[in-house]
Amino acid sequence: MGIRLDKPWETLDAGTIASLPAQLGVYQVADDDGNVLSVGYAGARHLFGIRSALDDELQFHGIQATKFRYEFTSNYHSRWDELLMLHLCDHGQLPDHQRAEEHRIGRLSPD
Repeated sequence: MGIRLDKPWETLDAGTIASLPAQLGVYQVADDDGNVLSVGYAGARHLFGIRSALDDELQFHGIQATKFRYEFTSNYHSRWDELLMLHLCDHGQLPDHQRAEEHRIGRLSPD
């Protein structure tokens, strides 16, 4: 088992979000081409867990966000940091709106 979030992409829309359980976890949101727009988490402050967090992402990114994949975990913050570090390693930078997180995360060399 690797550390990457490599589950298949699912369609990001209100119906799919509503079908998810209200659990804590991490996720990636992407555009039609699979470019990751956001690496996020659903934590204790998200009333309906991953459903609330993905609703927020849909509002933030609008029609540009069309796909998502997720993983349920109670260690959402540590796993989120890990996914941010992987994204930084793979792409050289974090998604635009998450660049402020760069100062607090470490560096990974997974290969």
